[in-house]
Amino acid sequence: MLTYRDLNPKYKAFVFSLDNVLYPEQDYLLQVYYLFSNFIEFTEGSPVATDLIDFFKNAYLKHGSEGIFDRAKDAFGIDEKYRDNFNRLHTTARLPLKLLLYPNVLKLLQDIIVDRKEIIILTNGLPEIQINKIMQTEWNGLEKYLKVYYVKEIVPELELDAISYILKQLNLKEHELLIISSEETDKEFTNPITLNYLNISEFI
Repeated sequence: MLTYRDLNPKYKAFVFSLDNVLYPEQDYLLQVYYLFSNFIEFTEGSPVATDLIDFFKNAYLKHGSEGIFDRAKDAFGIDEKYRDNFNRLHTTARLPLKLLLYPNVLKLLQDIIVDRKEIIILTNGLPEIQINKIMQTEWNGLEKYLKVYYVKEIVPELELDAISYILKQLNLKEHELLIISSEETDKEFTNPITLNYLNISEFI
């Protein structure tokens, strides 16, 4: 397992994805499903929230988040009118529990800051949802050091790939930047093989 000491000191900035890189995405989604389940029980009287929560958890762990509302709708007869509520919760949910960084990632981020290097979060998700996640993450005082960029805002507006934009913004060369991502989020970056890249699995 790698630590900050194992990294080349030439790096001046570190680019991280968000979901399943800094924290486990399921920690967010399962809380969204919890809130929705309680909303449905309160509004309709049934199904019982605990039953719906268990269904969401099992469906997510087996199939992922794609199409999960439709699975619950078919299983419990949830009215289609609640789809908007379900989708909106992903953007507006006030979570019962803060999102916690992976412990080894927290230590890595702290070491980067102590060494006076830059931390960049680059996320390809919907900005509104990703902002909600970031705002409800326990950063342990690191939030003031973060620079956050959204691929969906950079690429359409500026017609630049996100990494080129970040390099230009920070006045850095490619060899001074290290990307830390995951297999699921590699697509956020343009030609990661030509850049300095490590998979988050090396750290956690």
